[in-house]
Amino acid sequence: MTKKFFGTDGVRGRANVAPMTADMALRIGAAAGRFFRRDQSAAHRVVIGKDTRLSGYMFENALTAGLTSTGMNVLLLGPVPTPAVGLLTHSMRADVGVMISASHNPHHDNGIKFFGPDGYKLSDEAEHQIEALLEDEIEPAQAENIGRAKRIDDGRFRYMERVKSTFPLTHRLDGLKVVVDCANGAAYRTAPEVLWELGAEVVNVGVSPNGFNINDGCGSTAPQLAAEMVRKHGADMGICLDGDADRVMIIDEAGNVADGDQIMALIAKRWADEGRLKGHALVATVMSNLGLERHLQEHSIAMHRTDVGDRYVVEAMRQKGFNLGGEQSGHIVMTDYATTGDGLVAGLQFLAEMVRSGQPASHLVQQFEPCPQLLKNVAFQKGNAPLDAITVRQAIAEGEARLEGKGRLLIRKSGTEPLIRVMAECEDELLLNTVVDDIASAVQAVA
Repeated sequence: MTKKFFGTDGVRGRANVAPMTADMALRIGAAAGRFFRRDQSAAHRVVIGKDTRLSGYMFENALTAGLTSTGMNVLLLGPVPTPAVGLLTHSMRADVGVMISASHNPHHDNGIKFFGPDGYKLSDEAEHQIEALLEDEIEPAQAENIGRAKRIDDGRFRYMERVKSTFPLTHRLDGLKVVVDCANGAAYRTAPEVLWELGAEVVNVGVSPNGFNINDGCGSTAPQLAAEMVRKHGADMGICLDGDADRVMIIDEAGNVADGDQIMALIAKRWADEGRLKGHALVATVMSNLGLERHLQEHSIAMHRTDVGDRYVVEAMRQKGFNLGGEQSGHIVMTDYATTGDGLVAGLQFLAEMVRSGQPASHLVQQFEPCPQLLKNVAFQKGNAPLDAITVRQAIAEGEARLEGKGRLLIRKSGTEPLIRVMAECEDELLLNTVVDDIASAVQAVA
């Protein structure tokens, strides 16, 4: 069954435009409160975190109103990374956690992500049930049972201590200069402080949020600024986070950028050598490079692919008992440490390998030679269904036929933005460009 409001990572859209309005946020909060407050006689609580978008204030208040109206007690964390919400939902024995963020999107977008009491993102089934409640009249609590709201001032410090505990006690970052780009987002205080406390000399980028500059020319989707700062300051490496700090890109001392595939390859090989890689396998999505799969095979490490979305990666990891997975976009999930992607923890794992091996970042970021890959995003008008058009289906079929035995093709609708993503991999770069261009053009013609 198709979900009406929830996408691949919660409810997301442009702030003050349906479905991301204050009224809808209030209703979503009330529906979630009714869904999780099953025992009417017991006290229930929810933790709410947010990133630094201006609209976060509006959605925080609206969600609080909706949740307290159904008897939930709300604990407000303020600006914290998404993984902090997963951690604190579980450690504070909350019934549900909420993160208000549109991740890597521009400031004018926002989103609402839910975590269950175990700290993991909600399943599709749970989201369907919340949507069903949204369609009906939501029963409010009796006046004497309305919930309370309380601000929690030390949430980020609890998260910081957990993050530091993932770094080997035998290691320090003394003598290392690290550029950290926080995208003017949720980790603008936590990431620099953690790195400094572990001994690094820290060069800060993107740590002055004003409500509008989140992900604006900085962060994991625009690592060029951080790369420039690495070269300018002679840093040993750089860590680029996104707006809610659940994804990361790594930059070496020469300013070269390593994506999530390279980081996963490094961690998988290290953990396999140490006997820590459960199932001797890695979970990645259909977007991960064919070169990663070949590299893992060379080291007898299995690779399991899922649909795009770190939630689906985590679901597969939990089902199969694996402890490492992620996405090319930089979500690195290590369930030994966190319930969702954590860019800072992944960055610390990379730094730990630098310290352990004594190798420069440039030696560690190039774990395998990527297969040539091309991705084009084609915007379309809401309400259109370009992938259903005959001309598009014909272009895709022709592309698949031309790539058969030479590469692979992936066409999908984004779960967070009105985009059709056209991606292909092929050693023949001329053929690669031709196939992707032809399909993108066909989509554009009907978008």
